[in-house]
Amino acid sequence: MCPVVETAERSIVVIEDDANIADLVNLYLREAGFRVLLAGTGIRGLDLIEQHRPSLAVLDIGLPDIDGFEVCRRIRATTMLPVLFLTARDGEIDRVLGLELGADDYVTKPFSPRELVARVKAILRRGAAAPATESTSFDIGDGITIDVARREVSCGGTTVALATKEFDLLAFFARNQGIALARQQLIEGVWGADWYGDDRTVDVHVRQLRKKVGDDLPLATVWGVGYRLG
Repeated sequence: MCPVVETAERSIVVIEDDANIADLVNLYLREAGFRVLLAGTGIRGLDLIEQHRPSLAVLDIGLPDIDGFEVCRRIRATTMLPVLFLTARDGEIDRVLGLELGADDYVTKPFSPRELVARVKAILRRGAAAPATESTSFDIGDGITIDVARREVSCGGTTVALATKEFDLLAFFARNQGIALARQQLIEGVWGADWYGDDRTVDVHVRQLRKKVGDDLPLATVWGVGYRLG
């Protein structure tokens, strides 16, 4: 039997095995006008995402079956669904890994439910603000092409799979080729001025771009400033 697919622009899947936290998140997101789907395991969360195609997933790392990192990997294998990690694991290694896997934000417990809702809204607002009809294409480096309208990057004719924010960051660099951009400029241009995180996320995403696109990517570190493409 084919899965039931629903169009729900304001629906969110919350994958959290702590019932008290899940109920708290559910309460505040519903009060903010979202439809919430709860899952206590990673597998159940993936099933809900496949069936309902939500706008965003709130994801714990410490789950009873597969951990949140593996859930994020499986999400990223098939979709660019925004992911917000909500977890008690506050170490830098965990935070960096979560961002490298393509998460859009990383919130640690204990947390403010109102701040969580604000971060969810900020992620969705940034996605909605992306121009839908932009047709600009950029050629950078040796054989690297960025098609903004199709949201595709190719290197030597081979498509490069990028997470949502990795693509957004590369496109922002392409629009500002030759300009040295400070981390704060990149944060405001890609994540938005209302983003709550720190500027280290820029370094994480730059590292991923260099790894995925390869040595032909002319993305240089400008010491004391930030980065420059070209």
